[in-house]
Amino acid sequence: QVQLVESGGGLVQAGGSLRLSCAASGRTFSRYAMGWFRQAPGKEREFVAHISWGNTYYADSVKGRFTISRDNAKNTVYLQMNSLKPEDTAVYCCATWRSGNGRDISAYDYWGQGTQVTVSS
Repeated sequence: QVQLVESGGGLVQAGGSLRLSCAASGRTFSRYAMGWFRQAPGKEREFVAHISWGNTYYADSVKGRFTISRDNAKNTVYLQMNSLKPEDTAVYCCATWRSGNGRDISAYDYWGQGTQVTVSS
């Protein structure tokens, strides 16, 4: 079992920044790749970013604006979000990668409850 708890969401104006955190427990964190996903109202959950051992990749919609990183000593993965847009409004969730394509929801097994990000225009 693993528990994931996200934090750092909130309300921000367009062009602003937020840093999300995902604290993990119950598993040897450093052994596992992690991902961030988001779900906007009325839409499917979508891939945002993935981090493994020295490798990161992003959805095209956030590339150049968002940065995923991790601190294994703190069992935490981060998502730095800059130049936020109203279309970034969503609930953001982190997840532990199990196997397969890191852009696919099915590749992940444990999920956090999510943190709300709202970007006003």
